[in-house]
Amino acid sequence: MGQSSSREQEESPELREVQSLVASTGALPRLQKAFSRLSDAQTKSIPLHSLKKCFELDFDDFESDHTVASKELSIMFGHLGSAIVDFFFPSDENGVSWIDFLRGYSKCCGRTVASTYLNNLLQIFSKTCSEAGFPVNLQFEQYDDDCKVGGSLLPREVLRLLLICWIFSWDSRTLKLNMGKSKWGCSLPDISPLVLSAVESCIESGDQGDFWNSDVSKLDIQLMATKIHSWALQTIPNLADCLAQFLHSRLCYLVTRENKSESSCSSAQDNPSSTSSETSLLTSGRAWAISLTVRGPVYEQISKACFPSDDPDENNENLLYRSSLDGKGLNRFWSNVEGYNGPLLMLISACEDANRAGSWIIGALTNQGFENKETFYGNSGSLYTLSPVFQSLTSSGREKNLVYSHLHPTGRMYDAHPKPVGIAFGGSTGNERIFMDDDFARVTIRHHAVDKTYQHGTLLPDQGFLPVEATVFEVEVWGLGGATARGIQDSYKKRENLFTQQRRKVDLKTFANWEDSPEKLMMDMMSNPHAVRREER
Repeated sequence: MGQSSSREQEESPELREVQSLVASTGALPRLQKAFSRLSDAQTKSIPLHSLKKCFELDFDDFESDHTVASKELSIMFGHLGSAIVDFFFPSDENGVSWIDFLRGYSKCCGRTVASTYLNNLLQIFSKTCSEAGFPVNLQFEQYDDDCKVGGSLLPREVLRLLLICWIFSWDSRTLKLNMGKSKWGCSLPDISPLVLSAVESCIESGDQGDFWNSDVSKLDIQLMATKIHSWALQTIPNLADCLAQFLHSRLCYLVTRENKSESSCSSAQDNPSSTSSETSLLTSGRAWAISLTVRGPVYEQISKACFPSDDPDENNENLLYRSSLDGKGLNRFWSNVEGYNGPLLMLISACEDANRAGSWIIGALTNQGFENKETFYGNSGSLYTLSPVFQSLTSSGREKNLVYSHLHPTGRMYDAHPKPVGIAFGGSTGNERIFMDDDFARVTIRHHAVDKTYQHGTLLPDQGFLPVEATVFEVEVWGLGGATARGIQDSYKKRENLFTQQRRKVDLKTFANWEDSPEKLMMDMMSNPHAVRREER
């Protein structure tokens, strides 16, 4: 075991302190196994080549529409392991000792603020790019407990950084679910909206460009590193965790496999298809962008759409409603989502031009199911712009007008002040920030000034103060409550079907009695309409 590798170090207060820090993360037992497998029996240290091999990735089986980015990433991943080991794990002539191994893990995966994680990620990215021959203009000023980032990045370099983070997340999830049996061979997602979001937040307000048809790999704009740093922490705060998750999964799931002869990190030749996921509004890239803004069980559920498997049923198991398959309209929608009491993600694809020139996609995440009410409801939620530019607007906490969903009233003949029929998010009744009519034909987007529930920000590029009305093309609803919420909904639907069948049953004995039949009553009334009849009570 690594803990007994050096009795002198075992008595060291410094070692006890480092072990205590690592133990607080719950990873100490697995790291002891990893050190035992990787370390040399004579030197009691991990040879550098063995540790670097743990973080090597084979990029050959990845496919991407970004040809230039793919070639650069393929070269960079050959230097990734070296950059990680040199940055996190100091070594001597024998290799990496047990205490240095724990220090490196604590530096990358220990409990700290998000800005520190992000600084580590940027430094690894800069070091890997330099070793691969693609130097970036990033400077780092080290302090005792902090690091200041300076310089700038081009949009294509931001794209490269984000794709690396997606691969980190994909690898971490795959290793965790398959316990070290890595499955590779999938397509890199389109994350251009995320890159354009960084561009939009970093450039001056007077330099706003046309984001509809922008090719991020060809944009020649210097984005200040400090602004990128702030954008990442505010818009996609979970991005900073990608590197820590990757290092943790590589040491705790890949290295500790039972078969020591299979400790090579080369990938398998499996090729899970993501075609079914890419045909929906919630593509891998959009799902991953949303996952970078949420935590907990919702993150686990949406990750199924981020990294699709080769089983189409598994990829779409959380899909509750799709207008192109289930039919447009509030009634069709309600028959699919009623009874689901869990987090829901609604996506709307629309455009002001009926020919779909310049279409956009917005979304809303709620922490509960939809209810048929005449008032707003909800506790927390977020609004998203998913295309062409990503934007995340969480609830501000000032008001609770998060969700509005109202069907046609039943059993009411006349209402002097009828409530709007449709689905809405934010704003107030009659002045909603997002409102979609009951036919799912039109959606109205209003300026954030009408809304105190969600954070300020534009949902559409170049959105002005006037309301924007657009034609709805597609609507999707994804359930993110897991198997429990889906099981409760299934029980609810079975119960409702049973009640419906019972109401449809006909009492044949009464129906066969001529004296009690409606036909006899009608004939008697027609033959003598003025006859006095006693009212039965």
